[in-house]
Amino acid sequence: MTEARGYADGAHWVSFPVAGIAVTQGSKIAGVNPHTGRAFVRESGGSGLTAWRHAVQARAQDVDHGGIWPWQGPVVLRLRFSVPRPASEPKTLRTFPIKARSGDLDKLARAVLDALTGVVYRDDAQVTELCVTKDFHPDGWMGVDIEVCCLPDRFKV
Repeated sequence: MTEARGYADGAHWVSFPVAGIAVTQGSKIAGVNPHTGRAFVRESGGSGLTAWRHAVQARAQDVDHGGIWPWQGPVVLRLRFSVPRPASEPKTLRTFPIKARSGDLDKLARAVLDALTGVVYRDDAQVTELCVTKDFHPDGWMGVDIEVCCLPDRFKV
């Protein structure tokens, strides 16, 4: 998918791909540093999550969005994840990425939603509609296709 943008009914939409192996954003882990006694909270995804979020942010910052980001109104997001097909999957049968290693859909989305915060929109609470899918890409491409639709604050009905 290549970068695209347009307008329809007062809404502004942009789509762009982010290549790479998508990383899930799991739960937060709280603990106490045994050496300092200080409390900490960290993401369970580690350095892979940090690198993935930086890749999503960098790609979003490079997109020609017409100078409207970070958007302050409602946002619609569509995320299409392409995950790696394991070598053990049959080549001639239609299979789906439903095994544990393919990642939970909600945790894949959470990583992208947080990465886009401050770049595409001010807060991920602005996302009023979210459509998320994951599948094996027929050509082996891995990553996420992101479609962002920035809605006006009000529609005339």
